[in-house]
Amino acid sequence: MADHGAEVIKVEPYPLGEPARHAPYQQAGHSVWFRNIARGKKSIRLNLKDPRGKDILLKLCEKADVFVESFRPGVMDRLGIGYRSIEARAPQIIYCSISAFGQTGKYSVKPAHDPAIQALAGAMSVSLGRDDFPAMPGIAAADMTGALTALAGVLMALVSQRATGKGDYLDVAMMDSLMACMPHMLGPVFLENRPPVPKHERSWGGGAFNNPYETKDGRHLMMGGMEVHFARNVLTKAGRPDLAPLCEQPAGPAQDPVRTFLREFFKTRTLAEWEAWFADVDAGWAPIRDLQQAFFDPATAERGMLLRDEEGIPHVGVPIKFAHEPGRPNFHVPALGEHAREILSGLGYMQTEIEVLLKENVL
Repeated sequence: MADHGAEVIKVEPYPLGEPARHAPYQQAGHSVWFRNIARGKKSIRLNLKDPRGKDILLKLCEKADVFVESFRPGVMDRLGIGYRSIEARAPQIIYCSISAFGQTGKYSVKPAHDPAIQALAGAMSVSLGRDDFPAMPGIAAADMTGALTALAGVLMALVSQRATGKGDYLDVAMMDSLMACMPHMLGPVFLENRPPVPKHERSWGGGAFNNPYETKDGRHLMMGGMEVHFARNVLTKAGRPDLAPLCEQPAGPAQDPVRTFLREFFKTRTLAEWEAWFADVDAGWAPIRDLQQAFFDPATAERGMLLRDEEGIPHVGVPIKFAHEPGRPNFHVPALGEHAREILSGLGYMQTEIEVLLKENVL
């Protein structure tokens, strides 16, 4: 939202601030992680255990549209800054709580990070290696879907707020958000009351043309198009059009002969040779690249997903492309508490008051 012009104030904990500031891979005074989540935001560090720090936060909320917090349920109420306390001072506020399992239910106070949420949601049970052992998730899917669900909810609430002047409370659980992303996985669960067998399902490699394959040079490519006409195009050029009818069968053991053929076929050339081979084949496929190759592909920069600041330091780009109001990233990364004086002045504090708050570790 900061990339698109919102004033975003990051209220950081006292004394060390946002933990991502101190993450590994430091560059130009910031971690790569923090730089890409905090650019263009303002920073104030508040000691919320001091009543004066809490009052500053309440005054900020009086002027704000949206308040987002991600503590474990119950913490904000104990600090005296739960929804009811803030709503009483700021009835327009859209208060969004993001947590692992939500504000209610038996798991609500259970501590968890992304992998444990994926495990409890069932997502990890279908991410299996070739040994059928659960694999560590490659993407923090619960974190990301939770964040995007929160964004969607906040934007809907803003539409209502503009019409009514009233805010709302959003209870966003990362587990709920992840489970809402699974409708394509739920046929066996809802229809047959059983867990899916991943290697027999089209989403997880049950289809011959939805599978990764190793190439001659030990690299890999991904066949990612299950449509029969794609399969027929590949198999025809490969000299095995007779296998195409099997690709019309349901995903699972019926397609094993095609999978066996492709496994051996793709080992006969290097990945570069396959890229040339596929040049005139209409089929869903891609080389499996590492993150460095993906981000430094010229096409990534063409799409604006790799940006560089004035010092040439790379940044993740803006994924939402508005035609009339495109994102305008501000690459400045705030120092811890950098905007305290500016923010408090805007709230009506005198400079002498601000100096006292700084001296007494409220800020």
